Amino acid sequence: MLQFYFLSVAANALSGFILFTGHDEEEDTSPGFRFSPENRTFRLVLGIVSALTGVLKILSVIPGDIPVIGDLIPALAGFFAGFALIFKYYRQGTSLSSDRSEKIAALIAVNQRWVGVAAMASSALHFLFPTVLLL
Repeated sequence: MLQFYFLSVAANALSGFILFTGHDEEEDTSPGFRFSPENRTFRLVLGIVSALTGVLKILSVIPGDIPVIGDLIPALAGFFAGFALIFKYYRQGTSLSSDRSEKIAALIAVNQRWVGVAAMASSALHFLFPTVLLL
């Protein structure tokens, strides 16, 4: 479906940009919902959209493309970028911490720029070459 194609390209580009630039470490305290990388609610919604689109991208196929494998890289990039944004939102909003969440937070902190680059690159390549295998 072309709607998931558009969502995949847009969500991967935005979430990749936020992860790459590190905007998610700042916090915007102004009331209301703004479309800004500093807004926690915006990052949460973007993370949910990215992760959900990544999962649904595996299930839906652009006409003429191979099921599952055809959009594998953008789907995985969207899922991982969305997971990173959702997990960072969770970590900022809770005071509870466990050994497992500390390990995941450390893993995300070390690799967040690489996940951002992968998401932006897969977004650009997926936009330019929609029916190429794995893109």
